[in-house]
Amino acid sequence: MPVDLYSLIPPSWQILAEISSLVEISEKLTEDYLPRKELIFKAFELAPEQVKVLILGQDPYPNAKHAVGLAFSTGDVRLLPASLKNIFKELENDLSIKRSTGDLSDWSNQGVMLLNMSLSVVPGDPGAHSKIGWQKFTQPVVEYLASRGVVGLLWGNTAQEMSKYFKQGDLFTAPHPSPLSAYRGFFGSKPFSKINNRLIEKGLTPIKW
Repeated sequence: MPVDLYSLIPPSWQILAEISSLVEISEKLTEDYLPRKELIFKAFELAPEQVKVLILGQDPYPNAKHAVGLAFSTGDVRLLPASLKNIFKELENDLSIKRSTGDLSDWSNQGVMLLNMSLSVVPGDPGAHSKIGWQKFTQPVVEYLASRGVVGLLWGNTAQEMSKYFKQGDLFTAPHPSPLSAYRGFFGSKPFSKINNRLIEKGLTPIKW
């Protein structure tokens, strides 16, 4: 029986949901997938009007211990995915902040939406759900947030396809933090200080990264 994705979306986002795309996606979620269904829309627990920053990724970690519904975040674990290790290296280089566990929910609580373009993945198979229709749902979300002046941080080519929606000054991009691309410009990009400076310019409270 297909998953009723619409019923899983927090009410504050349901008015923006592309229902036909969710029906299409749910029909393709018949195999084993991550994260578990109650976490698919975890990023949407942050109401639209609370979002100040959007960090956009590609798809969830293909590991049950790491896939928690927030892009790049994990549960409170110390064995971190390689991409998150690199994010933390750049955070320390940028702002001298050290983080030891992968739970980024404190960022979300401050108005940082941690969103992947695809909200599910097959265990052990990164990108497996990149073509089942998730972008038809997530692209309008990105467009809506950008139109409200949300600051966007887009890591990797898939995320950067959404660059066109952001206003000048509200967009920061860099290669994906994965080991395959981090040395091509992710390291040294200083996204955290740049975002905080932009938030201050907009009269908003900076993020405690």
